[in-house]
Amino acid sequence: MGLKGFVEGGIASIVAGCSTHPLDLIKVRMQLQGESNVPNPAIQTLRPALAFNPAAQHVSHIHVPSPPLPPPPPRVGLISVGVKIVQQEGITALFSGVSATVLRQTLYSTTRMGLYDVLKQKWTDPQSNKMALERKIAAGLIAGAVGAAVGNPADVAMVRMQADGRLPLAQRRNYKSVVDAISQMAKNEGVASLWRGSSLTVNRAMLVTASQLASYDQIKESILETALMKDGLGTHVTASFAAGFVAAVASNPVDVIKTRVMSMKVEPGMAPPYSGALDCAMKTIRAEGPLALYKGFIPTISRQGPFTVVLFVTLEQIRKLFKEV
Repeated sequence: MGLKGFVEGGIASIVAGCSTHPLDLIKVRMQLQGESNVPNPAIQTLRPALAFNPAAQHVSHIHVPSPPLPPPPPRVGLISVGVKIVQQEGITALFSGVSATVLRQTLYSTTRMGLYDVLKQKWTDPQSNKMALERKIAAGLIAGAVGAAVGNPADVAMVRMQADGRLPLAQRRNYKSVVDAISQMAKNEGVASLWRGSSLTVNRAMLVTASQLASYDQIKESILETALMKDGLGTHVTASFAAGFVAAVASNPVDVIKTRVMSMKVEPGMAPPYSGALDCAMKTIRAEGPLALYKGFIPTISRQGPFTVVLFVTLEQIRKLFKEV
């Protein structure tokens, strides 16, 4: 198989990524809902009149309460977020960062799909022509880790381009394309910024690839062995949708943290909002509760299901086409 597996997986991934990009963008916006940086209570504890009046500052009995924090904005659902994006930014905003998606799928998914196929061919028992589930999972973990390391710069660029529209006009980065995003990040924040959140990307990719590819192969084999359906479109759709659900459940918590770490704005000379993945997770849970790690799950499964279906149905058709050629 070799190179053929990379080509087949790459084409299928690009088709699936582009067709479900709007759902991925909505998912990113929903995962950023409720995110806030707690202001420093030590700042602005005196009224302006007292701050510039030394005599008044020595009056010990004056108590100035801290201003109450503004209430968090109401959280809205999948359709509401989509409608709001179209109303405020135009319908083309649903495809913000699509060039980064193409690059990400070209680097990340081509690598993971191709490497998984190579490992699958190596580890399949020649007698039974089957591969044990634990080996499928191991192949997915390895392929996902390598693919994520290769594709992380495009992943960071994609998240930033998708999240840009939610920022105030003065704070938007306004990247023209994925190339512009990567070059600006490298220039303004250093080359290391291209691998910001890479540990999260790798962890997420390992979970997604292992759960998605391994479960698809396992479910497809079970359907064919029990003769529930023949090897055709119905089997491919059923197995791929089930695989998408498994992947969404496994990866959503890591995906939320990854999105927040990658999209955070780091001001020169200022401490970043999050020092790392664990810090982001703890701040998110403390501020918004444990269920915040499943924020955006509906758009995640709404995107992961169709993405996985399109991915594997396209892949099966490409494999069939290549066999006939």
